[in-house]
Amino acid sequence: MQQIAVIGAGTMGNGIAHVFAQNGFKVNLIDVSAPALEKALQTIDKNVERQLSKGTITEEIRQQTLQNIATFTDIPNGVKSAELVVEAATENTDLKLKIFRELDQHTAPDAILATNTSSISITSIAAVTKRPEKVIGMHFMNPVPVMKLVEIINGYATTREVTDAIVTLSEKLGKIPCVVNDYPGFIANRILMPMINESIYSLYEGVAGVAEIDTVMKLGMAHPMGPLQLADFIGLDVCLSIMRVLHDGFGNPKYAPCPLLVNMVTAGYLGVKSGEGFYKYEKGSKELVVSSRFLTKH
Repeated sequence: MQQIAVIGAGTMGNGIAHVFAQNGFKVNLIDVSAPALEKALQTIDKNVERQLSKGTITEEIRQQTLQNIATFTDIPNGVKSAELVVEAATENTDLKLKIFRELDQHTAPDAILATNTSSISITSIAAVTKRPEKVIGMHFMNPVPVMKLVEIINGYATTREVTDAIVTLSEKLGKIPCVVNDYPGFIANRILMPMINESIYSLYEGVAGVAEIDTVMKLGMAHPMGPLQLADFIGLDVCLSIMRVLHDGFGNPKYAPCPLLVNMVTAGYLGVKSGEGFYKYEKGSKELVVSSRFLTKH
């Protein structure tokens, strides 16, 4: 398996393309937006420069990484020679189903189709293809070049041979694969998102402030980042989407998204990506400043 296609040039897509290219794979990075592709290449260039300055890669690997990536604005041309496609488009069910129908038409019959979804059912994605046995979840963590975990999710029909191939491939990327089964939230987000949601409820109910909640979890539980800061980093819209998947999938009120989270997303306060969530983010500043909206009791 040497020819990889990655769908989506956003944060996850460019990170996935970077890691494959750095490890010697030929990568076709595909996005409908040419400016998004250009931005992705600039991001990858900046990230490999950072790796070079830290001494984690050589100049030869830096050049090789960039040379291994080609860009495309259409799926048919981008995937026709792919042995593996990793879809990393926006976390939207309808969009992913549309992409997989198209991938099924334009890839070789023996190509494996993987999705980087963080919560959407692999089985439902596989069901729109004629090769459900070759569809699998390959959930990378952000930032992809740094984080070691790949959560590999078997759909109901995924074969053992496909799972084994993706496990081996993940190890070749220097990652640590963990194989799980296809139920709402898988493992990573089934455990993480209710913790984040409960942290938001604690803020909403006035139990503690933003900084206090995050400090307790960092110092008391040895978390590298507090849950509210992590929610900002993930994107509050993504957190809400995953909570809704859990709530719909299990039908249990304990997974109901906090009203504060719903209101923040509705108002456009999405965290880092919008410049403000539980914290305020200014370009060039590394100081963590609590949003003024949470400096008084809500």
